[in-house]
Amino acid sequence: MNSCRRIACMCDMNHLFSRIRPRADCLRTPAAALTLSRSQTTAAPHSPGSDTGDKPRLRAIDLARKIRQNRAKTKTTEAPMSAQQKRVSELKRFSQQLQNVHPNVLAKHLHKSVLYRDKDVVVINKPYGVPVREDSSITSICSVLPVLSKMMDGMKINSDSMLFPTLGLEKDSSGTLLLARSEEVAEHILTLDRNNQLEKRYWVVTVGVPVPSEGFIDIPLIEKAVPGPQSHYKMALSPVFKMNEAGDGITKVRTSRQAHPAVTKYRVLDSSSGCSLVELQPVTGVKHQMRVHMAYALGCPILGDHKYSHWSKLAPQKLPERVLGKLGLEQSKSRHLPLHLHARQLILQGTSQDDVNVTCPLPKYFTQTLGRLHLMFSDEKDDK
Repeated sequence: MNSCRRIACMCDMNHLFSRIRPRADCLRTPAAALTLSRSQTTAAPHSPGSDTGDKPRLRAIDLARKIRQNRAKTKTTEAPMSAQQKRVSELKRFSQQLQNVHPNVLAKHLHKSVLYRDKDVVVINKPYGVPVREDSSITSICSVLPVLSKMMDGMKINSDSMLFPTLGLEKDSSGTLLLARSEEVAEHILTLDRNNQLEKRYWVVTVGVPVPSEGFIDIPLIEKAVPGPQSHYKMALSPVFKMNEAGDGITKVRTSRQAHPAVTKYRVLDSSSGCSLVELQPVTGVKHQMRVHMAYALGCPILGDHKYSHWSKLAPQKLPERVLGKLGLEQSKSRHLPLHLHARQLILQGTSQDDVNVTCPLPKYFTQTLGRLHLMFSDEKDDK
C-alpha cells in the first residue's frame, strides 16, 4: 500500500516538473529580454483605470505645431480685407492706443516720450485718447505721475521728486503737455499763462477752408443745454453783436453773465481736397474753445469732432463724398475718425535761464490723414 502511494507521488512530481520546465524558444539573453520588455511596454495599450488616462499626453511642441496649423487655416479661409476695411482697422487701433492699460505701461511710454526736461519743468508727448486728469474708467496721466517721476530720477528708493500737471489737454487731443517739478513752479506757470506769457500753438485738420485765411475769432462762449431725445450740454457762441433785421448792420446784444470771453488766433497753412491744415493759437483757455470757434464761428469743424459737427444731436461727423473718398472711408465708418487736434508747439518764458521752446512731432494717424488729403506744411513745401 505504501509502495503504491510512493509511486503515485513520484508521478505527480514528474507531471509538475514537466509543466514548469522552460521551453527552448523562451531561453534568451538578458539584453534581448530587456529589449523585449521595453517594446512590449511601449506597445501595450493603457488600461482604463491607469494613472496616465486613455489618451497619451500632448507634448508642448505638438501643441505649438497644432496652433500654428490652425492659424494658417484661419488666414487662408478668411476673405482678404479691402482698403476701406484696413483703414477702419487702423483707425480703431489708433483710437484704442494706450487706453485701459496698466499704469506702469503708460508710465514707461511717457518716459520714452519726454520732449524736454530741466530743473523746473518737463514736457512730454501726450498720446491720443489718454485723459490728463483722473478718470474712473481709463488710466490717466495724473495717476502715473509718481511712477514717472521715479523713472526720471533713476528709480531711486529715497527719491522725493514729484511732477505736477499745469496746463491740461483734452483726452482726445495729443501733443505737448507741460509738467512742473514743484508746486511753486506750477503756480508760476499758471501766472504766466494768465498774463499771456505762455504761447501754445495747435495744428488741426478742418473740414472746409476758413475765410479769410487768417485772423482772430473774438466771440464769448457759454454752456447750453441741448434738448431732444438725447439731451446733453455743449459749449456755444454767445456773441456780443448780431446782424440787424435789415441785414445791413449790426446791433449790440446784452451779454450773459455765464458767458466766458474767448479769443482764438488762426492761420491756414495749406488747403486741398476741401480740407485745410490750420494753426490755432488760443489767447484764452475756455473749455472746447478752439473746437467751437472753428465749427460755429468759421463753419469749418475739426476733422473727427463728432460733438460739435452737429448742434441739435449727438451723431458721427457728416463728411462730403469727396473727403470720404480721399480718406478711404464710408460715411457709416466716419465715427472711427479720431479728433485731429494736436498741440504742436509750446513756448514758455521765465522758468529757467533759457526760454523753453518745444515742438512735438505729429502722431501717425495725423500724418496719414495729411498724406491722404494732400496737405503739406512749410517744411514739406520747402523740400518740393
